[in-house]
Amino acid sequence: MGGGYNLFGATTSGKTILFALFLTVGSFYAGSLFGNNEHIYLSQSALFKFSNKIELTYRTSSPPLVIPETGMNVCPLKFNEYLPCHNATYVHQLSLNVSRREELERHCPPLEQRLFCLVPPPKDYKIPLRWPTSRDYVWRSNVNHTHLAHVNGGEIWVQEHGDKFWWFPGGGTHFKHGASEYIQRLGGMVTNETGDLRSAGVVQVLDVGCGVASFAAYLLPLGIQTMSFAPNDAHENQIQFALERGIGAMISAVATIQLPYPSASFEMVHCSRCRVDWHANDGILLKEVHRLLRPNGYFVYTSPPAYRNDKEYPMIWEKLVNLANSMCWKLVSRKVQTAIWMKEENVECLKRNAEVKLISLCDVEDVLKPSWQVPLRDCVQISGYTEKRPSSLDERLSKYPETLRNIGISEDEYASDTVYWREQVKQYWRIMNVNETEVRNVMDMNAFIGGFAAAMNSHPVWVMNIVPATINETLSGVYERGLTGAFHDWCEPFSTYPRTYDLLHANHVISHYQSRGDGCLLEDIMLEMDRMIRPQGFIIIRDEEQIISRIRDLAPKYLWEVVTHQLENKLKKTESVLFCRKRFLAII
Repeated sequence: MGGGYNLFGATTSGKTILFALFLTVGSFYAGSLFGNNEHIYLSQSALFKFSNKIELTYRTSSPPLVIPETGMNVCPLKFNEYLPCHNATYVHQLSLNVSRREELERHCPPLEQRLFCLVPPPKDYKIPLRWPTSRDYVWRSNVNHTHLAHVNGGEIWVQEHGDKFWWFPGGGTHFKHGASEYIQRLGGMVTNETGDLRSAGVVQVLDVGCGVASFAAYLLPLGIQTMSFAPNDAHENQIQFALERGIGAMISAVATIQLPYPSASFEMVHCSRCRVDWHANDGILLKEVHRLLRPNGYFVYTSPPAYRNDKEYPMIWEKLVNLANSMCWKLVSRKVQTAIWMKEENVECLKRNAEVKLISLCDVEDVLKPSWQVPLRDCVQISGYTEKRPSSLDERLSKYPETLRNIGISEDEYASDTVYWREQVKQYWRIMNVNETEVRNVMDMNAFIGGFAAAMNSHPVWVMNIVPATINETLSGVYERGLTGAFHDWCEPFSTYPRTYDLLHANHVISHYQSRGDGCLLEDIMLEMDRMIRPQGFIIIRDEEQIISRIRDLAPKYLWEVVTHQLENKLKKTESVLFCRKRFLAII
C-alpha cells in the first residue's frame, strides 16, 4: 500500500521483529484504485518499542498459565495461517472415517498441542481493500495462494490481476456466464419464469461448498443473506478468499455431525458441484438438508448427476430422486445443469412413509437441542409449527420472532433489547471514530437474540452471530430476524482463518466461561480473539468489572491498545466498556 510506515527493528534470537503501528490519528487520501473513484484511506503511523519475542510457544495443560513479562510471544512467520481445529498434521494422526469425509470436520488438538503465541500476518500483508471494491479485488499478498487460479475451471473463480491483486469475475464451476445470470435462472426455475428468488420467498440461503462465495456476493443486491461454508480441502484457502472479499463465510463440512445452525433456518440450501455425496449412506446428508430447510424451502442441486447420462450419474440421480420422494419433497424444476426440489411439509406423507419403513422420524426431544457437535441422525425431522416469515429483510429485523416466546423471552424484552442496542451501536461508532467503510466483517461472540447485529444493519457490514452452545438456544430467533450465525463453544478456537474480522463484539462472553476450566481461560479467549481480528481491528468488550480490569492489564501484552469508556448497561447503570485495537505488526 505504499509509504507512510514508520518501522523499527528489535533483534530477538537472531531474528528481527518489525512492528508497524497504525493509529487512527487521521486519514488522508492516497490515490485511487485502477483509475476509478474508489478512495483508499490510510491511517497515519506512530512509532513504539515492543519487547515481545518471536518464539514458537505451546499452551501448557497444567496451571498456572503464565504470560512472559516481555508480553505474549509471537509465532514464527510460517504459522501465519494457523488453523487450530483444521490442522492437517494433527488430523492425519487420528483414526477417522475417511469414507464419510470425517477428516474435513473440526478436530481440535489437546491443549498441549495448541499454539500459545500471537499469529503474525504474512509477508507484505496490507490492510484489506474496502467494501464494495473488495467484492471484486483483494491484495494478492494477503492470500498468496495460486491453486484456485490454476485448476480446471478456476479461472472463472479467481484470476491474477497484475502482480498485486486477485480479481473475482463472479463465475463458478457451474455458472460460467456469471453468478448474476445463474441467480436469475434459478429465480425463473422456481417461479415458472414469473419472478426471481426474492418473489419466491427466499431471503436466507445456505451455500454448501461455496468456493470463493461469489454466489453469496451476487445475492446481496437482492437483499438475500447467505451463510457460506466450505471445508479446508484441496481447494486451498477458498474461505480465506471469501472473507478477505468481505463476504460472510466459515470453514465447515457436512460429513458426520450436524452443521452448527438451527433447524428450519433457510429458505434455500444450494449445492453447485459441492463435492458432497448426498445419495450415500441412506441419504443421511440429505436428511440434514431437510432439517435445515424451512417448509416450502428449496434444495438447489447443480451437479453432473442432474444432467449427464454417462458413468455412474444415472444411478446417483435415481437414488437422489428416491430419497427426495421418501422425504415428500417435490421436484419443481430440472433445466440445463440444475435440479430444484421443494421441501413440502406434508406430515401425513412423512408418517405414511415411516409406516412402510421408507424413512424413520426423529424424536421430538432431539429437535430442541443446539446443533453443536451432535452426530448426524439417520431420521427425518418434522418441523412442526414454523412462523411465516416476512418477505423482506427489513421486516424480519423488526418483527418479534415467535420462537423466542418458547424460551421465555417476551415481546417487551425483545423490544427493549432492540432499542438498547440501537443506542449502544451509535455510541460504538462515535467512540471508534472511523469511516464506516473501515469495518466490514463483524462477529458478535455472544449474540443473544441478535440485537447488536440488527442495529448494525444500517451500516455496510455483515455480522456473524455466535450463540454459545452452553447458553439458551436463541439462535433460531436470530435466524427468524433474517440474520445468520452459528453455535460455538469458546473453549475451542473458531473455524475461521486468522485476520478475518474487523470488529469483534464480546458482551459478557468471558464471565460465562470462568468456571469451565482449562482451554476456557480469559487468556485463551483473548488469544483466539487476537487470531481472528485483523490488524487495526477493534475488539469491544463488556463484562464483569474484575474481568474488565484483568483484560485492561493484559491487553498491552497482546499488543492491543485499550481505552475504557463508561456506557449504560441494560439496567441503566454505568459500566466500563473496553475498546481495544490490535496493533499492526510485521516480521521480516
